[in-house]
Amino acid sequence: MSGTDATKPAVQGGGPAVILIDPQLGENIGTAARAMLNCGLVDLRLVRPRDGWPNDKARSASSGADLVIDGARVFESTEEAVADLARVFATTARPRDMVKPVVTPREAAAIICAAEMGTGAGAGRDPSAGTACGVLFGPERSGLTNDDIALADTIVTIPLNPAFMSLNLAQAVLLLGYEWFTARAVADVGDPPAPTAGDPADKGMLIGLFQHLEQELDAAEFFRVAEKRPSMVRNIRNLIQRALPTEHEVRTLHGIVTALSGRRLGGRLRRRVDAEADAPDG
Repeated sequence: MSGTDATKPAVQGGGPAVILIDPQLGENIGTAARAMLNCGLVDLRLVRPRDGWPNDKARSASSGADLVIDGARVFESTEEAVADLARVFATTARPRDMVKPVVTPREAAAIICAAEMGTGAGAGRDPSAGTACGVLFGPERSGLTNDDIALADTIVTIPLNPAFMSLNLAQAVLLLGYEWFTARAVADVGDPPAPTAGDPADKGMLIGLFQHLEQELDAAEFFRVAEKRPSMVRNIRNLIQRALPTEHEVRTLHGIVTALSGRRLGGRLRRRVDAEADAPDG
């Protein structure tokens, strides 16, 4: 369906990043880019595209969405792709053994708009400072892994015919993008932004905290059964992320982990405790 008006701006500002994990075909990336620009979205992030990047087939399939194709960024890991985001949503149709909020695309769009405009719980940065939200889409055949979903705050499930919920990548991107586009149009004529209670920590800060905590838990031999470590790590990460901590709170948690590990003051506390434990009785 055509109807492009070249006199109108291609984007209206803001909007979530669209993050494609392990996309397989360049054509699928291109049609997803086309769906993004239909909805005024331009922040495309690719994690390990199978057929490499740049990709001529992606550009051809985008039907002129060169603004999105030219600005696409490639990352080696999901952690790197979401590091600057404050809120991350994961699209999946399958139930997972994780305690996370599950919302529809329309509900997700409302949360994203509230975050962009600085209103509501867990609000993100002002859009002028960069998009604070992102949506993860898994590879065409297998979908997102549990480790990818563990980095998200919220799961997005598209309510469709339960007997046939098969969507291609571009369809899923278009559904999420359309709901954001319409929610943003309503938000633009709504109330002005309310003051926030501190900047939410982005995923880069949270991942740093996770690594710090997990390192100390390894040193304390907390993960006694190696086979259970991956699921335990995901549970701990999910627990912290559900709190939507601010930057200040993440720094406080770093300090707590440091204090409990005995590394404060250059590790003298830990050495003192070890020395006292090794000292002979009497």
